[in-house]
Amino acid sequence: MPRGHGGGRRRGGGHKEEASDERWLLTYADMITLLMALFMVLFSISSVNISKVQVLQKSLRAAFSGDILPGGKAIAKPGASANTSHAPSSIDVQAIVPVTAPSTSQTLQSPAHTAAGQVAQAQAAIGAQNQARLFTQIKHELDEYARIHGFGSKVQTSITPRGLVIKVLTDDLLFASGEASLNTRSNSLLSEIGRLLNLAGEHPIEVEGNTDNVPIHSGAYPSNWELSTARASTVVRFLAEHGVGAARMTAAGFADQRPVASDATAAGRARNRRVEIVLKRVDTGEGEEP
Repeated sequence: MPRGHGGGRRRGGGHKEEASDERWLLTYADMITLLMALFMVLFSISSVNISKVQVLQKSLRAAFSGDILPGGKAIAKPGASANTSHAPSSIDVQAIVPVTAPSTSQTLQSPAHTAAGQVAQAQAAIGAQNQARLFTQIKHELDEYARIHGFGSKVQTSITPRGLVIKVLTDDLLFASGEASLNTRSNSLLSEIGRLLNLAGEHPIEVEGNTDNVPIHSGAYPSNWELSTARASTVVRFLAEHGVGAARMTAAGFADQRPVASDATAAGRARNRRVEIVLKRVDTGEGEEP
């Protein structure tokens, strides 16, 4: 009998030790829960936002202080048992209040979407720089060619929002008065222009014919509209025959509707009789005109 009684006490003591050894599971479970919450919050952050980071810091500070899950403090106290009541303590309410988005335009975006936007912006900036560098190179080479070959007063180049604009005066260079057949003198100039245009193979080209306001009456061209369009088409045909892709080019005639000088003087009318070759910009995402 005494042995049986003593054996019962030992079994009871063993049961208490087993319950005491399992208390670490509560602390471990609290720690795993907090780590999971931490990683979920970090995963949900897509971009750096000062206000959100500050709120996150407050939330994490409140979480690890033991105020949100007070079980850890209860176990740490001397004499605590598995039946210790977990009375809720004061919680920093402001730390866990979600931040209201200031506007619908500032809603959270996925990390992949944000990264793609940054890559697109970088590519657009690089494309704009390369485009400006290419236009400058073509302008410099054409200006130098015109100066060396005596076309300096007939050829003008400029870089505008439309693109690289090459103005070629028609008198005594491209066409005779009232005609749309190219002079042989213009062959070398237009060939050089075509070579330089091919340096920017992806850019579209628009050839525009312009005249002065002096009316024209002939069998071939009833008005300046037909004459200006025919001249632009002739230049397009020449460039296509000398290696410029026909799919890149369009021809347009504007008659006397786009003067660059006054038609009241002979010098002004001579400046208005011109063909403009426009190497147009391509869209780089920087708001440039196409």
